[in-house]
Amino acid sequence: MKSLKKYLFNPVAVMAAFIVAMATLFSILWILIPPPPKVIEMAAGLPSGLYYQFGERLKAELAQDRITLDVLETGGTVDNLKLLGDSKSEVDFAIVQGGIADVAQYPKLVSIAGMYYEPVWVWYREEAFKGEGGLKVLNQLKGKRVSIGNEGSGTLVLSNALLKVSGLSEDQLRAETIKPDQAVEKLNRGELDVAFVVAAAEAPIIKKFYQVPGIRLMNFEQADAYTRNLPYLSKVNVPRGLLSIEHDIPRQDIQVIAPTATLVAKEDISPALVSLLLGASYDILRSYSRLQKVGEFPSSIGLDFPLHVDAEIYLKDGPSFLHRHLPFWTAVWVGRFVKIVIPLLVIFIPLFTYIPALKKLFLKTQACTGL
Repeated sequence: MKSLKKYLFNPVAVMAAFIVAMATLFSILWILIPPPPKVIEMAAGLPSGLYYQFGERLKAELAQDRITLDVLETGGTVDNLKLLGDSKSEVDFAIVQGGIADVAQYPKLVSIAGMYYEPVWVWYREEAFKGEGGLKVLNQLKGKRVSIGNEGSGTLVLSNALLKVSGLSEDQLRAETIKPDQAVEKLNRGELDVAFVVAAAEAPIIKKFYQVPGIRLMNFEQADAYTRNLPYLSKVNVPRGLLSIEHDIPRQDIQVIAPTATLVAKEDISPALVSLLLGASYDILRSYSRLQKVGEFPSSIGLDFPLHVDAEIYLKDGPSFLHRHLPFWTAVWVGRFVKIVIPLLVIFIPLFTYIPALKKLFLKTQACTGL
């Protein structure tokens, strides 16, 4: 008992025990709160589309904070969801087209934010509809040669949804599942009448389409009806010449329907990485303002998957105090330290308050034993 008493009230021994306990708990918490990875993968799309171009710009932004982003070429939204939902895949996040995902199949995915509108552009050869005054409603596609998107793409899923709600089946038209570049070539050769393409106005592939001689853009006169039947779509007005003033495309004010391109991630994504991605996205999207209002994106509206809690806070209040005033990695390490120290203080401060009571109890017990 005397030996125990000797160490119990020895300040050096108490301090040593305290330091060992603190170091042990600190190490455990340090492991439980890992830093964000320095190498991440993003499923994008075809190199000619804006998903891939957006990924490349995001890669350049993240490189400034010493994060390496590998942008993967895929067939599009469907492929991206499969990669992101596969537990064996190393893909961390992806851009997906709104309205495509069956959310129940991907319970472990979350939205970071909506990034930009992706209109459904229906390009058609004017000659193919000369006697009909142009393409005005999708029912006019009966018997026509139509590209409805490539396998694995959101374009294919959405074009099929539009045909279905329009009362059309694939056997009522000569549908082809080909890539946008192939559709451009076939339109040029007169081997195709119509091509569906879902892409932002800034996507490089759009320029290839409007350079095809004798091509026109469909005006969705039933846009309101489509957005009521397919709520994930928005009606977007396209002023005359917006795509190309030089080529006067479109040749009149038109309206199109558009899902939203959304940045989606696995639910265990690092909160610090969420903040970094959103900050970089704000910088990139400043130049994506031809169809959307300045500051409209990134957005928390019209998302398929639940919004990540840290993304919700960022979109509402902006970056945290640390990320607003410190370089990214400095903010990360300071944040980790704070998250570890606070739990330790919560544990040890109450213990210190009990030390006098424990000492008194020990002395009382020793006195009773002596009696």
